[in-house]
Amino acid sequence: MTAIETTPEPPHRDPSPAARRVALIGNPNTGKTSLFNRVAGARHKTSNFPGTTQEYRVGRAQGQRDRAVELIDLPGVYTLATEQSEARVCREALEGAALGGRPPDAVCVVVDATRVTRGLRLLAEIARSGAPVVVALNMHDVAHKRGVVVRAEKIAEELGCPVVPTSARTGEGVPALIAAFADAAPVHAEGDGWAWAERVGSSAREPGTPASEHAITDRLDRVVMHPVSGTLVFALVMGAIFWTIFKLAGVPMDLIDTVFARLSGWASSVLPAGAVSELISEGIIGGIGATVIFLPQIVILFFLISLLEGTGYLARAALLMDRLFRPFGLPGQSFVPMLSAHACAIPAVMSCRGVPGRQERLATILVAPFLSCSARIPVYVLLTGLLFADRPGWAALAFAGCYVLGAAAALFTALLFRRTILRGPGRPMAIDLPDYRRPSFRTALLTTYDRAMSFLKKAGTVIVAMMIVLWWAGEYPHAEPPAQSVALRAEAASVQGEQAEMLIAEADGLEARHAGRSSFLGRAGRAIQPVFAPLGYDWQVTVGVLGSFAAREVFVSTLSVVVAGSDDAEDEGVLERLRTATRDDGGAMLSPATSWSLLVFYVLAMQCLPTLAVTAREAGGWKWAMLQLGWMSLLAYGAALVTYQALTASGMA
Repeated sequence: MTAIETTPEPPHRDPSPAARRVALIGNPNTGKTSLFNRVAGARHKTSNFPGTTQEYRVGRAQGQRDRAVELIDLPGVYTLATEQSEARVCREALEGAALGGRPPDAVCVVVDATRVTRGLRLLAEIARSGAPVVVALNMHDVAHKRGVVVRAEKIAEELGCPVVPTSARTGEGVPALIAAFADAAPVHAEGDGWAWAERVGSSAREPGTPASEHAITDRLDRVVMHPVSGTLVFALVMGAIFWTIFKLAGVPMDLIDTVFARLSGWASSVLPAGAVSELISEGIIGGIGATVIFLPQIVILFFLISLLEGTGYLARAALLMDRLFRPFGLPGQSFVPMLSAHACAIPAVMSCRGVPGRQERLATILVAPFLSCSARIPVYVLLTGLLFADRPGWAALAFAGCYVLGAAAALFTALLFRRTILRGPGRPMAIDLPDYRRPSFRTALLTTYDRAMSFLKKAGTVIVAMMIVLWWAGEYPHAEPPAQSVALRAEAASVQGEQAEMLIAEADGLEARHAGRSSFLGRAGRAIQPVFAPLGYDWQVTVGVLGSFAAREVFVSTLSVVVAGSDDAEDEGVLERLRTATRDDGGAMLSPATSWSLLVFYVLAMQCLPTLAVTAREAGGWKWAMLQLGWMSLLAYGAALVTYQALTASGMA
């Protein structure tokens, strides 16, 4: 091995017997994160680099010589020389400026065995720091199947550091890699890193073998990346994803709803009656239930996204969508957050960290909540059911139209913001298209677990707090039962059987409606109702709108309580009460014009305070969250106003 330039002295490394810190770095799509999962498994935690929204994961494994290994999964990069956030945080981590100021004791560079030269270019940059290096020649099994024979011992001889063939999918070579961390050594690279990488990569291949075999990938890409057939494939894949989510998520969501309803009832029965019992059984347990009930959809979506990423299709879908997004100022990388937003806007905003460029990332964060999330579904179901009670085909068409309207609003807003407050040139999309391969279910499960825990810890706590505040505003102050309900209960005491049960149920409904009107939320609804009057909302609907600012799905249960005295909006009796409910002036509360106005409003309105909290953290300040809230509220109000007034003028009031 020949060195043309002098390697600088390596930075000071902690010689203490504490866990050996190893930074895992490599190009995107080299199986780096899969290798991390294979080594660390579920024994890891996810954090942000200080002062950034870039994630890194830290896991532990048992190394050689009785010394544990602390493995740090850095973002995937092609080079350290750019000013993109991924490259910047990798440089700072390798230099020790991040992660508590302690540089790694070794750097594990993950190189795709089918594309050795590309990985060696990154290795050449790392070598100049003088850091001890171990090379993981990953996807060794894939290279072998394709007839690509790479001699690891030849690369090790050229580099002067351990080179270990591995397969993150099967676990091959992982124990040897962990053992090699203790033998990491500096690499001497030549001045011209590209030429050096080409020379080493060429010399490492067995004579007569191809650099890589892409025949199958090329044939598939002729279909998948074609403007016409590729769009059709994309539509089929996305349709299959959403069909799977809605088909499979229903059972666990119903189970969660039943479990928390019974848990709430049990807590209410064992605790002494009073404010504490109500807080625990209805506020806390109810708030946790309202958070967890959407977890099945989030879990299924992220599991499917991880599988798609593992096959290599997700990168192609992003490149395909780049053609659609680019005229609106968004890159193809915005595709994954916007897809995630159909389950929940909170993890979607969090996943915007992978969007390159600050303006493009901010634009994606600001528009993601326009995409119809699962929390909007109960509202869509109620309103389309009222509008098309006996016409399920038309109801389904209106339901689908809500998704289209939300997507159109997102693209329009992105175009507006990118040409005004977020003006700036868009970066051409540069993305590595990996070969098609079989996905790792282990990696998909671990990634899904990581995202689900992140949602529950970072967003779930906010949602629970919001739901408790909303519950308090809807329950207090307690009002004395109305005289009519007292009379009904007295009458029920004098009869028996079904008649008594009917009288008690009627009294319960009267008391619930009276309590809803007398609560802080009910009073606020009456006070603010004039603001929403041009949209066709009376005070009862306004109470539902106010209640849903914490979470959209609360609109249905709040309106059901105010109107029918029950929060079971799926009950036919409650639905009929909502369908026939009247305003104080005797007009229909949910006329066709009002129902259409509400449908448009809920497609476009923010109505999710937890999302605002996440936006503030991810975008870098509350000014962005307030801009998001103000713009979405203004657009929703204006569109609902136009809808109601136009339909009223046409005679549909």
